[in-house]
Amino acid sequence: MSSMLGSIPDVLLPDCGDVVKPDESPTARALLALELVQGSPGITADRLAGKLGVSERAARRYVGILREAGIPIESVRGPHGGYRLGRGLRLPPLMFTAAEALGLVMAVLDGHRDASDPTDPVGSALGKIVRALPEPVAAQVEAVRRTTAPVPDRGAARPDPETTTALVHACSNHRQVRLGYRSEAGSERVIEVDPWAVVVRHGRWYLLCWSHHAHARRAYRIDRVTAVEVLDGAFTPPAGLDPVADLEAHLAVGWEYDVEVVIDAPLDTVAPCVSRAIGLLEPLDAHTTRLVGSTSNPVWYAEQLATIPAPYRIVRCPAIQEAARALGQRLLAASELRQAYRGTT
Repeated sequence: MSSMLGSIPDVLLPDCGDVVKPDESPTARALLALELVQGSPGITADRLAGKLGVSERAARRYVGILREAGIPIESVRGPHGGYRLGRGLRLPPLMFTAAEALGLVMAVLDGHRDASDPTDPVGSALGKIVRALPEPVAAQVEAVRRTTAPVPDRGAARPDPETTTALVHACSNHRQVRLGYRSEAGSERVIEVDPWAVVVRHGRWYLLCWSHHAHARRAYRIDRVTAVEVLDGAFTPPAGLDPVADLEAHLAVGWEYDVEVVIDAPLDTVAPCVSRAIGLLEPLDAHTTRLVGSTSNPVWYAEQLATIPAPYRIVRCPAIQEAARALGQRLLAASELRQAYRGTT
């Protein structure tokens, strides 16, 4: 316990603005108690208990755990007294090179458009890291953070961090969960699932799972999960589960428009160029490959097919045939306009 608690820098401790969930472990509550004492010197046992969601006696016990771990927490009696950190606390610094720090900030800014906002949870956490850096490195990092204006990713849908954390823990512990879920149309339902994995794809977070209601594997968007209840039941994930490949395959079927495409190239040539998100490939013979998939957006699907570096024929789905025809005419028109422009110069 001593080595674990004593080696965690304060910038990596969780934010404790909200009451702790009742299923947090004693170690987690002790760490949260440390953060509260750090952030509010003089906090009373009563206030500490309220923040932790426990009794005053339990709050005092968590302070005792910290003291046993070698963290000097002093207590002062009287109306202005309470808990505060003593002078003996020495937390190790974060050691980042300038390149590492800038790379971290750039990655955060690229993936989260509110990372420059100190009131946003990600922005607040990033600010703590910046404040822990040596001044020359922090100055470079802060300059990038302050002057960068990331464009919002309209396709991204970031879920609630607490919801995501609960699902990740359920996946790791192989515990069944009951989800409150809101569909794209806005209807609410409750489902029980075996959560296999959390997968991030193109800015969206999915829970790959086995649905007990549908008796089939499903992929639910986590930003549409409205509630998570961890159940007592356990499960065993499928042997050889590949979460990324399974999600890609799942997202390629079950949509409004079914499509079949015959490609005049062998499977080994086509496979590296076709995402599993648009369907499954199978060889028809040594020189021909079949693509079977589905979509709700024929225009998008036609654009994906246009990237295949071989001749192909859409043998099923009039909607996608029409979308491909319109795409071809648009590209042809663009080429003719360019040729006409050259003829006038």
